[in-house]
Amino acid sequence: MKNIALFLLILFSDVLFGQNKLFVYEYKFIPDSNTNQIEKQIMVLNIHENQSEFYNLDNYQSDSTLLADSKKGVFSMPPDKEMISERINKSQNSKTVEYITILSNTKYFVKQNVDLKWHLSPETDHILGYEVQKATVEFGGRNWVAWFSKDIQIHDGPYKFFGLPGLILKIEDTTKSHIFEIKGVKNSTANFKYPELGNYQKVNITYPQFVKAYKNYRKNPMADSVGLFPDQTYSNGKFVRGEEIFKEYEKAALKRIAKDNNIIEIDWLK
Repeated sequence: MKNIALFLLILFSDVLFGQNKLFVYEYKFIPDSNTNQIEKQIMVLNIHENQSEFYNLDNYQSDSTLLADSKKGVFSMPPDKEMISERINKSQNSKTVEYITILSNTKYFVKQNVDLKWHLSPETDHILGYEVQKATVEFGGRNWVAWFSKDIQIHDGPYKFFGLPGLILKIEDTTKSHIFEIKGVKNSTANFKYPELGNYQKVNITYPQFVKAYKNYRKNPMADSVGLFPDQTYSNGKFVRGEEIFKEYEKAALKRIAKDNNIIEIDWLK
């Protein structure tokens, strides 16, 4: 992947493990358990000012470009490729994480209490030249194996994982459906702020409320768009009613969701 190659040119150096660091992870996952096709994305854990933000690199770059263009009065479209839109914010010494995700036309800001009961193992290994120790935990309906380094005194990790006595360099569930592995480190800029485009309705919601909304979305992903498709006459003269267009979009959305059956927090589907 081009993004990995670009980062690896600049990331590997001696690192002073203080504030304002970017930890870059490769995220490999199997969205459809019926195919076992592996997808890959580059994710970033941005540590700054006693907090962290975890986000997708491509999505961050796209949002940054769109925001810069909008300030110039230029209307731009995001790139036509799959990008993870979820973000996770954590604060030091807090078990509450903020999970930010988009369903349909709504951006949800979800406060979730994450109490991870880690079990440490004496088993060790090496990742990127750092000695790492094994730990296991149950989370989101899955069993996870993590490798953390005490040499990096940051008690954080990718996604919603944190609380070990060192940075998590790799973590995977026991089915190997979801794997996060560090690929490099670089300095971060101070006063980081994720670009907010303001193109979605924003809703603050509790975790139980979100899980309910997520389940409803999977059953009826086009609920917010009922009645919004106008009748159209195509260039060939064919007239199509808005209800028919809506049904085609709904069919495509349900098909896409059906293939996304191996989500990271699998207990959301129960």
